[in-house]
Amino acid sequence: MHIHVVPNRGSPPTVLLRESYREGSKVGKRTLANLSSLSAAQIEAIRAALRGEALQPLTQCLEITASRSHGHMQAVGEAMQRLGFASVLASKPCRERDLVLAMVASRIAAPHTKLATTRWWHTTTLAEDFGVADADEDDLYAAMDWLLARQATIQKKLTARHDLRAGALVLYDLSSSYFEGSSCPLARLGYSRDGKKGLLQVNYGLLTDARGCPLAVWCTRGNVADSLTLLPEVKRLREEFGVEQLVMVG
Repeated sequence: MHIHVVPNRGSPPTVLLRESYREGSKVGKRTLANLSSLSAAQIEAIRAALRGEALQPLTQCLEITASRSHGHMQAVGEAMQRLGFASVLASKPCRERDLVLAMVASRIAAPHTKLATTRWWHTTTLAEDFGVADADEDDLYAAMDWLLARQATIQKKLTARHDLRAGALVLYDLSSSYFEGSSCPLARLGYSRDGKKGLLQVNYGLLTDARGCPLAVWCTRGNVADSLTLLPEVKRLREEFGVEQLVMVG
């Protein structure tokens, strides 16, 4: 048996299943079935069966050796790209910028410590997407030092993007996080919003626009009262962000 394709002018070809037979010294052919309604894949499967090939489900022909998730990392990466996040960190590409972008993306998808982050992101395509597949935790800490040195520049870019000027409404709040170590120069005993009595903590103030979009953040000693952080932020608004006239409501 074999498959015979008969061309038709202006129409799809006719696909016939035929077999050859012999009557005396003559060889003839007879049509067994019209396969024209079948798909190309089905016709090819019949051809393979006629050749004596063993057919099995496609899933049995493949072996999965590794599978890394990608969809959620692509979504985070595209969101960061649309926001122009990379240009806020630095105007030109560099190794440190790539590391910070990767850390932010991983922080959104699955928050971990720096060591755990470098291990986790190899279960996804994140490391390759941001070009940091060879980075270790020391590289991440070094990138954070680079980021800290650029804090003032980044905050000025944010205030310009969100149009912070005289007459604009800004929101400010002070919060704290407890600290497990003992070597942080800002860690002090103070009022614990986390309910962790007896543990050192660090206070941090967050400045946002009227929508709550972060503009700037500052860290202070953990024993500084809320009221004592207010006037330094007023001075910062005037000197660093150029807001000469402002009204603050507490």
